[in-house]
Amino acid sequence: MSEALRFSAPVQWLYPLWQWLVFVPLAVIATVIAALVAIPVALFVSPRFANVELAVRWCRLLAFLAPVRVETEGLDHADPGRSFVVVANHQSQFDIPVIYGFCGLDLRWVMKAELGWIPFVAQACRAIGHILVNRRDPEQARQAINRAVARLQPGTGILFFAEGTRSRSGELLPFKKGAFRVAIDQQMPILPMTVVGSRDVMAADSIRIRPGRIRLRVHPPIETEGLESGDLDGLRERVRGVIDRGLRS
Repeated sequence: MSEALRFSAPVQWLYPLWQWLVFVPLAVIATVIAALVAIPVALFVSPRFANVELAVRWCRLLAFLAPVRVETEGLDHADPGRSFVVVANHQSQFDIPVIYGFCGLDLRWVMKAELGWIPFVAQACRAIGHILVNRRDPEQARQAINRAVARLQPGTGILFFAEGTRSRSGELLPFKKGAFRVAIDQQMPILPMTVVGSRDVMAADSIRIRPGRIRLRVHPPIETEGLESGDLDGLRERVRGVIDRGLRS
């Protein structure tokens, strides 16, 4: 379970002022600077360098400013030399900086096409190699993901929020098939991750942030070598069960 950071009542009352007068302006400035630097670095140095050295530090800065303390478990399962299909639950916008910033992997994120309109951020995401998909056009989404996976370098993974949207209740939603189809097609291992407590820091339909603790649990990888399309549903339920037990333990 999550645990709120302990502050005195006056500090808790004043926290919204910190969020809007300090956190939000600094987060916007940091985001714009990181994006503007990441674009040329990704193009002229390498996307991996831009991702690991810039984007990861940006995520950690957001957590520090919030403040959110991230506790990790099972990082030894996240071998940076392997390429994984990372599958995680999704309860909050804060899931992204937590996974991206603290799992220790070079990841490409499958993100909805609507985010492609955000100035600077969209250009940086494209330069690094994140994958924008139109959720209303499954064929376009599949082609975009397949093209991106074909370009992945060894040690670069791909991140899916398999529920497809943020859970409003905190309960794990049914998993969509996309991540598991990719894992089977590419014979890539799945690395399940459970994020615990992010909903208490920033609820799905809220813009209010509360300082707190978030736990990132990295589970043992699940191999897909030898699996075929007929194994997809069983694989999906197996991974969902692992992530669900991570939420409840």
